[in-house]
Amino acid sequence: MKTLAIFHQQPICITKPSLWDQRSQPFYSTTINNHHSLYTSSWKLHAQSKGFGGANDSIQKKANAPKKGSSQDNKEEEDDDDKIPSVVFDRMVRRILTSVGVPMVIGVLLLKLFDILKEKQLWDVPIWVPFLTTFVFFGSSVLGVPYGSLSTSWDAEKKGSLLGIEEAKQNWDEMWKDEENKN
Repeated sequence: MKTLAIFHQQPICITKPSLWDQRSQPFYSTTINNHHSLYTSSWKLHAQSKGFGGANDSIQKKANAPKKGSSQDNKEEEDDDDKIPSVVFDRMVRRILTSVGVPMVIGVLLLKLFDILKEKQLWDVPIWVPFLTTFVFFGSSVLGVPYGSLSTSWDAEKKGSLLGIEEAKQNWDEMWKDEENKN
């Protein structure tokens, strides 16, 4: 009966409000005290850093934007959103999965093979061999993402070669050409 009496007690209330509920202060000053030295520094957090524009920025952009349906709006949308055709996107995803997956599977299989060889005492594998294989195959797996996207033919009509070396050279030049034109 005493255990049921616990449920009839009043809940504990927290009277001090949380710091996170203070909506009136947009900036909080932070003071850091370093007990090992004799100085105190104060920093202010800035809410409008690059990429974190306030609500006023988006309202001003909407107010200055041309009305929908105008030719200027259509040109800006085409410039800002270069859509990748679905054929090219599917081809790119397949190539990325292949260029990431194959080295990763080979690296895992080699690590398992070294484990079996050492466990059955067929070959005492030096410790540097698994480290080297991990570095080479998992590192090439990481490089598979950019290579897979660059080695894909970006032309929807053209399929491209098996390894995509020619396409990678062409797409690399095209990518840097676009970057130079923006500047």
